[in-house]
Amino acid sequence: MRDEKHIEKDAEVIKAFIKVYCRENHLKCGAAADEGGLCTDCRELHDYSLKRNRSCPLDPKPSCKKCPVHCYKPEMRGRIKEVMKFSGIFFLKRGRLDWVCKYFL
Repeated sequence: MRDEKHIEKDAEVIKAFIKVYCRENHLKCGAAADEGGLCTDCRELHDYSLKRNRSCPLDPKPSCKKCPVHCYKPEMRGRIKEVMKFSGIFFLKRGRLDWVCKYFL
């Protein structure tokens, strides 16, 4: 099983990427945010992603793109791919290479 340090690092990246995506795509359009700053759909994706991340049986965990298991449901996998693509480009354009490096390393 993966150690807690790696799980927390992945959770931090997931949260940052989903938060940026939600803020730029949903909250600007008037969606209501919860106490964590996410709309209902993004909160659902966030919670699902953390649950799947925590229960990953592979050690070391590969990136989801290269994973042979694909533990996400197809709908959720499509949603997280969209979030990661959008947020990765967002961080690159704003010079936040630290987040992009955390995602890939």
